[in-house]
Amino acid sequence: MRDGTAPPSLVAELAGRIEGRTARVCIIGLGYVGLPLAETFASGGYSVLGFDIDPEKIRKLRAGQSYIGHIPARRVAELVATGRFEPTCDPACFAAADAIIICVPTPLTEAREPDLTYIIRTGEAICPHLRRGHLIILESTTYPGTTNDLFQPILEKSGLQAGRDFFLAFSPEREDPGNPQFSTRTIPKVVGGIDPASGKLAAALYAPVVTAIVPVSSTQTAEACKILENTYRAVNIALVNELKIVFDRMGIDIWEVIAAARTKPFGFQAFYPGPGLGGHCIPIDPFYLTWVARKYGVHTRFIELAGEINTSMPEYVVNRVAEALNQERKPLNGSRICILGVAYKKNVDDPRESPAFTIMELLQRRGAVVSYNDPHIPSLPEMRHHHIQLQSQNLTEDFLGVLDCAIIVTDHDGYDFARIARFTSLLVDTRNATAGIAPGNCRIVKA
Repeated sequence: MRDGTAPPSLVAELAGRIEGRTARVCIIGLGYVGLPLAETFASGGYSVLGFDIDPEKIRKLRAGQSYIGHIPARRVAELVATGRFEPTCDPACFAAADAIIICVPTPLTEAREPDLTYIIRTGEAICPHLRRGHLIILESTTYPGTTNDLFQPILEKSGLQAGRDFFLAFSPEREDPGNPQFSTRTIPKVVGGIDPASGKLAAALYAPVVTAIVPVSSTQTAEACKILENTYRAVNIALVNELKIVFDRMGIDIWEVIAAARTKPFGFQAFYPGPGLGGHCIPIDPFYLTWVARKYGVHTRFIELAGEINTSMPEYVVNRVAEALNQERKPLNGSRICILGVAYKKNVDDPRESPAFTIMELLQRRGAVVSYNDPHIPSLPEMRHHHIQLQSQNLTEDFLGVLDCAIIVTDHDGYDFARIARFTSLLVDTRNATAGIAPGNCRIVKA
């Protein structure tokens, strides 16, 4: 607990640097969240230090190269050329910054419990360089209470006290990679501090570079906000996934049902089924909430049921594939099956938590000969929980012609599904990507 507040002079000094845009900002973690954020601050007139523990990322950034598909190299080169962005692997840069923003991963363990290793290590790395007047902001998605109960004590091992010697806040990232309608700049920023001064300074830092600031009363509220946003989506996706199974048994097309329902001008928001959840937020955040809820003696049965349904969807897809092959008088064992799209969403090169990996592993366990194509991912990266080493195959007429089945997992705009259907005998569609396509000799099965 704090036994004092920051001297007005310390608050005024940092506030003045922020207002004059002379405050130096350090972004820790230059991935799908951190790199766009660094660009946003640099474009807004701040001097930005970009820190990452991966030296290859730093090398590419310094050379004006991009390692994220939807961020063109031209933007990176322009960013570096301004002189307002300096990529580095040296943690000594933390001392030179006025504000440090943390954008590191927060995955799940094998037991589906929060893995806060990256946050803990980041706090420990900052600690030796922490000084009076620093503003520290955590953006990594996590459970309510992380900033105050976990991160703050780590920083205070420096001998400095949050709220008195340095300022601490939480502002959840709301990045949606590949979304052409919304960027870091145009998405309102929720900000909560451990005390009023921290919250106001963090809000002032973001204010010049984003469209709107949404101040909240505490870091816990800001943390809970992000958890709510993604749990809301996970639960509603689980609902339509379950309805997909029910309606399929009834001979009803769930996609047609949703299209009709969304014509109602009030009281309905469309969510869509799929092969399972993917990405760095929706498959993970609800489990953070259920975990912390258990610490308070609360069992989140509704959220856990949604997680159970969404987690089961890859197996549902594989069972549908087996049924479809069986109708062709073919066993799953030995069948040549190609996965179309391994990114977790269309038109991005991000495979994190993609259901494609689980689908491929389930198929392999049942004896299928698995291949894949993804125009954005030329080879499968090493994943925390999956170890499949494959290269993307070219969708030539000859390649498609010898397949027993192709499965649409990610409906990239670059796919010509009409052409794929022309040369494929069996196409299992998990995204309604073949709607309106004349199947010809291809049998199309929704899953």
